Amino acid sequence: MKKIVFLTGAGMSVESGFKTFRGSDGLWEDYPVEQVATHEALENDPALVINFYNRLRKKLFASQPNEGHKLISALEKDYDVTVITQNVDDLHERGGSSHVIHLHGELKKMCSSADAYNPDYIETLTEDNWEVIPGTKAKDGSMLRPFIVFFGEAVPMIEEAAREVSQADLFVIVGTSLNVYPAAGLVRYVPIGAPIYLIDPNEVTQGKKCDVTVIRKGATEGLQELFASIKP
Repeated sequence: MKKIVFLTGAGMSVESGFKTFRGSDGLWEDYPVEQVATHEALENDPALVINFYNRLRKKLFASQPNEGHKLISALEKDYDVTVITQNVDDLHERGGSSHVIHLHGELKKMCSSADAYNPDYIETLTEDNWEVIPGTKAKDGSMLRPFIVFFGEAVPMIEEAAREVSQADLFVIVGTSLNVYPAAGLVRYVPIGAPIYLIDPNEVTQGKKCDVTVIRKGATEGLQELFASIKP
């Protein structure tokens, strides 16, 4: 069974009505990165940070997977599919994808501020219990923080993502500017000869990779075009 690896970015969730972080109407237009997405911000103003992610989480629960998410999951009938996403939403999972690697964390989860990746201290929030009161403690007694990779922090899942990309028969990039590292560097791990497609309605810098087929369309329309050409 051939292996398809997807790298998805903010543009993947736009059609679900989930506001992206970057772009002219991005979340960073409302809040500077330094105020809501750094460890220093959490220490300086935990209420602002916690409530920012509370509001974002509420919007996520009101969002639904779009046709693009469902198209990707449907490929699992004929291919070995891995989704590597820069997004913190769970729309891929809700759309039916079974193997999703989250590079930048997961919005529905909270963790220990002292030991973020210890599974004993990770808590998953639900639609009925999405709001976290600032100052709430994790099970280890430290402050509960969003399970989000803040700016300046390491991306712990990048090595696993690179291993998946290195085994790809087809690599598809959807809805990302390829300006966010280390995720953008994953292109270097694509095996020689494996086709690379990039789906995005905006002009995207391809870097040093010249053998990239660009589909200048939104996620769903671009995926439909691609999948029509690769049907087994």
